[in-house]
Amino acid sequence: MTGTDDAVADDDALYVLTAILLTPAQFPSVLGDDYPAACAALGLEPYAEGYGLVLGQDSDGARWTVVVDDVSLVAVAIASWDCGMEYDLSPDDGSVVRALPGWPLAVAVATPGVPAPHDPEPDPDADGEDPAPLSPPDTDVWGPAQRRLGADAIASQWAAWREQMDDATDSAPESGTAGAAAEGDGAEAVSEGAETAAAGTGAADADPAPDDDDAPRSPAPGPHPGIRRALAEARGYLDDPPPPGRIRSSFAPGDARMIRADGPGWSMVARTDDIAFMLLDEVPGEILPVRRGPQLPGLLIALDAIAVRPS
Repeated sequence: MTGTDDAVADDDALYVLTAILLTPAQFPSVLGDDYPAACAALGLEPYAEGYGLVLGQDSDGARWTVVVDDVSLVAVAIASWDCGMEYDLSPDDGSVVRALPGWPLAVAVATPGVPAPHDPEPDPDADGEDPAPLSPPDTDVWGPAQRRLGADAIASQWAAWREQMDDATDSAPESGTAGAAAEGDGAEAVSEGAETAAAGTGAADADPAPDDDDAPRSPAPGPHPGIRRALAEARGYLDDPPPPGRIRSSFAPGDARMIRADGPGWSMVARTDDIAFMLLDEVPGEILPVRRGPQLPGLLIALDAIAVRPS
């Protein structure tokens, strides 16, 4: 394909490496907590139909993210690749919305026969006003982007993380803390830079009963207070619906749904028939489990009812 944005020469082919959907129901979480925020990060209007993001290199090896409005074409290409089938993704020039230098996510492959991936040189005709190259988040720090990527990783590897939670519960002391560190491939995927990812602050109920001030207090650590705050904000979405994409629902085994919800400083991933996991900006690299209890099932079902879903 060729880009028609001023930043890409009309006769310079883009060698496509991968593609991503940018729609209210499915967008790169690294870009923002919701669909409008993700669009704003790329300088796009949050149209309900969404976009496709085509990542590739030009003949000089420079990285480009080409935004197209032919969402169906990009969706077919992604589905074909996921099934191990070849698909020549070549949107026509009329579908190109804009071309942005760089990639918002790390891409592990490169185009053979061209220079190694690198950011393109600034456009001399842009008078310094061309956008800064997109780049993946720094994996050596912890912040909103890494937290959202961590939640995405848990959603994509739910069974592995759930099994580790079961192991932690089986070996946890009777006080209720779940202190086993989650190691291996899953932990690396969660933070992509945090040295450990642990369920180490105690498993919270969705709506734990208030403590009795007169009761003796255990010195054992309890649930992180950020969990209670995040759950309260998630409940608030039921009365004041958030922007599109702040709550997303996708398929899960059986009749369950996978829920992804985000808010200021927190991300939640849960299954409607199971527990939830919470990630907080204030607890770098840790995965905080939320037991079902009496309140969580209803909350998850209610969130599913107002969530956006893939078409």
